[in-house]
Amino acid sequence: MKKVLLIGIGAGNPDYVTMQAVKALNATDVFFFLDKGEEKQDLADLRRTICERYIEGKSYRIVEVPGPVRDQNGDYKSGVQAWHRNKAKIFGSLIADELRDGETGAFLVWGDPSLYDSSIRVIEQVLAEGTISFEYEVIPGITAVQALAAEHKIALNPIGEPVHITTGRKLLEGLPKGVDTAVVMLDNGSGLRALLDEDVEIFWGAYLGTPDQILVSGKLKECVDAIEEARAEERERKGWIMDTYLLRRAPR
Repeated sequence: MKKVLLIGIGAGNPDYVTMQAVKALNATDVFFFLDKGEEKQDLADLRRTICERYIEGKSYRIVEVPGPVRDQNGDYKSGVQAWHRNKAKIFGSLIADELRDGETGAFLVWGDPSLYDSSIRVIEQVLAEGTISFEYEVIPGITAVQALAAEHKIALNPIGEPVHITTGRKLLEGLPKGVDTAVVMLDNGSGLRALLDEDVEIFWGAYLGTPDQILVSGKLKECVDAIEEARAEERERKGWIMDTYLLRRAPR
């Protein structure tokens, strides 16, 4: 039987890799990398660094293929579903063609596979098609949410209160009733000004855990221009930006 591991590797710092993930790395025969282009080469480089640092006394191979690009036009959910279908075809081909019976293959997942990542859904699609037989396991990783809180030295939640995790797109609709603290991910920048008219504090971080890390905190009204400027500069410099932030309304 073939086996597939979805290994959460944390939010950018190789030191975020857990002992469970190290054991999984050392049990892997084939690593599957989906190339995201030159602009994001440092993401692939981090995966290679993790393999080189933590795998001991075992030969392994890396299979790297171009990853599908999500269509940014049209309906968002339809675009994501089509993107997942394309990824499922690639995952299925890799498992069928590059993994021998009895071997273990692994996808190294940025952050954690359970939070705003498609890997589990894609693997389930491959299994649902019924053409390939394999088992899989999920190894959790340190998320950008945890890294953000650690770097800013804050607790995510006020005492006894909830934390809402959402996206920049959903933040444009406002926060649900009774929620005063939100962690925002996958923001193209449009969500930053969603609560600008309210008394809100922000804890923002980009490239968390990496040498390029940037942190900004303070009143949203006072920080938003600096954050937008930093986002624009870094996107121009690196070609991409990965940021996360926490918003908290002042006590009422």
